[in-house]
Order: sequence, then structure tokens, then C-alpha cells
Amino acid sequence: MKLNKLVIALALVPLSVFAGKAERDFVSTQVQPAIQEMTDTVKASCGCAIKFDAKIETFKDTDELGQIRNFARTVKEKAPAYCSDAPSKAAVCKLKTIEFSRGSSVNFQFSAGKGMATSDSSSYPSWDMVVREVDK
Repeated sequence: MKLNKLVIALALVPLSVFAGKAERDFVSTQVQPAIQEMTDTVKASCGCAIKFDAKIETFKDTDELGQIRNFARTVKEKAPAYCSDAPSKAAVCKLKTIEFSRGSSVNFQFSAGKGMATSDSSSYPSWDMVVREVDK
């Protein structure tokens, strides 16, 4: 648990370099709790820990930062039902790290244990995009 918080905190350090108070507050009150709930739920439901690395510096404002929170909430909501059998748990547990950044399109790619999630300014990858990649 302490390690998860440290990983999340370290992933969010670059935010202090450019963000204003509204963005910092949003990350600490909305984004960080959503990420923690997501990682806790995946571990409890699927039996494995996933490191979540949000590239905060790629997001401009609270609306865009909200895509990180929304993605984390979606994973938290969908993972328990998906991880209802051993093969599904094994598929999700191939995912060791999710790197989340802002890009020009919404996408999720998976290779060698690492998921690369990108959000545009108005949407984020769906759970179906995630499991379609890890369940191949």
C-alpha cells in the first residue's frame, strides 16, 4: 500500500513544475484517489498489482486531467466483473504497468507487460480497448 502511494506520488511530481493551484488540487483530490481505488480494486479482484504512471505534464487543465480520473474509475468499475475466471485474471495480470498520457487520439496499446493509454482532450480509452489488447 505504501509503495503504491509512493509510485503515484512520484508519477505526479512533474505536475508541480507547470500546474496552477486548481490543477494541483484536482490531482490530489480527484486523480490520485481514483488511481489508488483502481489499483486496489484490480489487486483485490484480479489478484495482481498494476503500476499506473500518469504523465501529468502532458495534460493542460483540469478538464484534460479528468480523463485520467475517468479512465481509473472505468477500470475500477469493470475489472471485478471481468476477472471472474482464471483465464481473464491471467489476461489482466499480464498488464504490469499502464502509462497514461495525452495524445492526439484515444488509444490503448499493449506490449511486454506495458499498456500505453492515450487520451485526447475529450475522451479516454475504454475498458473494452484495454481487454481487447491484453486478452490476445
